[in-house]
Amino acid sequence: MKKFALLLFIGLLSFSMEAQIQTPAPSPFSKLEQKVGLTDVTVEYSRPSMRGRKVFGDLVPFGAIWRTGANKNSIITFGDDVVVEGKELKAGSYAIYTRPNEAVWEVIFYADTENWGNPQEWDASKVAATVKVETYTMSESVETFTFTIDDLHNNGASLGILWENTYVGVKFVVPTVDKAIKSITETMSKTEGLTANDYFAAGSYYFSEGMNMEQAKEWVNKAVEMDGGKAYWMMRTQSLIYAKLGDKKAAVEAAKKSLVAAQAAGNQDYVKMNKDSLKEWAEM
Repeated sequence: MKKFALLLFIGLLSFSMEAQIQTPAPSPFSKLEQKVGLTDVTVEYSRPSMRGRKVFGDLVPFGAIWRTGANKNSIITFGDDVVVEGKELKAGSYAIYTRPNEAVWEVIFYADTENWGNPQEWDASKVAATVKVETYTMSESVETFTFTIDDLHNNGASLGILWENTYVGVKFVVPTVDKAIKSITETMSKTEGLTANDYFAAGSYYFSEGMNMEQAKEWVNKAVEMDGGKAYWMMRTQSLIYAKLGDKKAAVEAAKKSLVAAQAAGNQDYVKMNKDSLKEWAEM
């Protein structure tokens, strides 16, 4: 009996030791975080590799729903309501399922994120949005399954799906304009406490989005005045606003001041940009 107990103890100890061994996962977990405009976007997924296998049409069959990765279903989280390929999608987390085909994929945003692979029973009521996206054949293959958030701009981006020689880009739009205008309106309505950076942020946003240029000029001029003419990046934007409004003389004056300040600060990027603008405006 004592011998049996000893053998049992040794066996349990061996199992415990085995459970502590660390080995690399065949499909390692990855987390992608990206600020798109003013919206937080996160993708969590596991990354299988080709390992000499043919993927699409074989390992991943055409026409069947795929977990879009490995292990637990891939999950995307949007911090705000977005529009995906023309379809509205509420803020929150979604499992990303796809139905690959040679020329077009269906990309499905599924409200239940707690599945290991595909749901045991597919519930159509949990499909928040389904979009169709054309595939793009890449000249070089991607060994390990990859999500990207690329083609970034203030108001949106593309969710990229890459594996083997296939790329699928799902475009989405974020509510940057609404959020930015709300923030600007609330901040600029204050009667005191505004800083040069507040005026500059409001004016440069109006300029970048092609909004009210006169208002952009007023705010950026106020920022430059409050700063005392040291911030070359502010004067750079000031010069571009004047140029946009057709006031070449004021644009040149602001660009020259920005150039001097950028040279003093040793910022060669702004030195070059100002020189290029002044050359374009024939003042160098």
